[in-house]
Formats: sequence, structure tokens, C-alpha cells
Amino acid sequence: MDLKLFTTVFTTVFLAELGDKTQLATLTFASDERHSRMAVFLGAASALVASAALGVLGGTLLRGWMNPRVLETVAGILFLLLGAWTLYGVWKGQG
Repeated sequence: MDLKLFTTVFTTVFLAELGDKTQLATLTFASDERHSRMAVFLGAASALVASAALGVLGGTLLRGWMNPRVLETVAGILFLLLGAWTLYGVWKGQG
């Protein structure tokens, strides 16, 4: 296993997930004393594993016919558009 790649992916995904809606949803479920902490952990962890599996599958399928630089550029543009859309929603909601 490529330890440098593992560390890079782990760090990138970990930092991207901090404070994300998925982490906040998990926090909310775990804060309810009626919910089993183990069920919340296993449900959230399984969802993240399934999501990562889809990402790996998608990347595997795309690498055969799409240049990685194009994919990075498209992903970057989508992140910017989602950020702008979120900011617009916040601004519009306050106006």
C-alpha cells in the first residue's frame, strides 16, 4: 500500500468532513439519549464507506476516457458553484 497516498487521501477527506452536514447530522443523532451510540457510529461509518466506494468506482470508470486534469477542473468548478449557491441562499434568506 502506498502510505503517502493513504495519508494524503485520509487527511483530505477527514478535513473536508469536519463540520460538514454529515458530521452535524451524526452529532445530532448521537446527542439524543434514545439512540444507541454504536448504531449511530456504525450507520454513519457505513454511509461514509459506501460513499467512498462510489467515489472510487466513479473514478475508476472515468479514468479510462477522461483526462484527470479535466476531472479536477470540473470538480473544482462544481465546488465553486455549490459554494456560490450556498452563499446566495444565505444572502437571499436574510434579505
